[in-house]
Amino acid sequence: MLYSMTGFGRAEAQINNRQVVVEMKSLNGKQFDVVTKLPPILRAYELDIRNILLTNLMRGTIDLTVNVKQEGASKPMTVNTDLAVYYYNSMKQIASQLELNEDNVLSTLMRMPEVVSMEQDMLPEQDWEVVKKAIEEAATALMAHRKNEGEALHKDLHSRITGIETLLEQIAPLESARAEKVRTRINNSMNELIGKDKVDQNRFEQEMIFYLERMDFSEEKTRLKQHCTYFHETVEKEGIMKGKVLGFILQEVGREINTLGAKANDAAIQQIVINMKDELEKAKEQILNIL
Repeated sequence: MLYSMTGFGRAEAQINNRQVVVEMKSLNGKQFDVVTKLPPILRAYELDIRNILLTNLMRGTIDLTVNVKQEGASKPMTVNTDLAVYYYNSMKQIASQLELNEDNVLSTLMRMPEVVSMEQDMLPEQDWEVVKKAIEEAATALMAHRKNEGEALHKDLHSRITGIETLLEQIAPLESARAEKVRTRINNSMNELIGKDKVDQNRFEQEMIFYLERMDFSEEKTRLKQHCTYFHETVEKEGIMKGKVLGFILQEVGREINTLGAKANDAAIQQIVINMKDELEKAKEQILNIL
């Protein structure tokens, strides 16, 4: 079973007169990266939250939002009265010196830095346990979403690798004709250049054997088949995080396909190699979505 790296999870909880809403989504990412949007009362637990996400989600770019509301409204604000008085006295003095109107002084005060702020109390430990459970539930929902997405990726990847294996089988019937074409082409070229009577046939046969051995790609075909088999086996293995391993296997698949193309020296086989590369690139695109 494969898991996608994209998913969404949501959970809610109730703490006395507070409502907690947890939402998280995940996107592709080579490592584990978290962006959190937390209310001030949860800032002290941010490290704990990150550890929960790392344990449950393992990899990807995670966007987490936790809203804590009280009686259907956001947490009440606090007003720093002493700071407001200080600002007021200063502004009143300036207004008096410059003979300015003081009608809008209240609205100006409320916009001054740190005069108005959200309440900064810390969530009690017993209440944090409720929030923690909600975060874990949202993470579980996200993983379920990832699993559903992974089922489609599972089928597509098997299809791509099977396509490469099918194309590989199409090369075998072309190999004997390929060797004969090369022999004929080189022989004709030699006859045109130095004349048929001057060609040492024994030496020619020796050189042809050497040349054809260099063109032989039976080892590459065997390794390519083995890599494809290993890919299928890895997909079916138990475990969740397989994306990186599958990516490494596809690198080896690509290396053997490239060598086949370099040694092909035949238009029909080259066409098959191109189709293999097309299947491989589509598989690589999908691997980027695998956890």
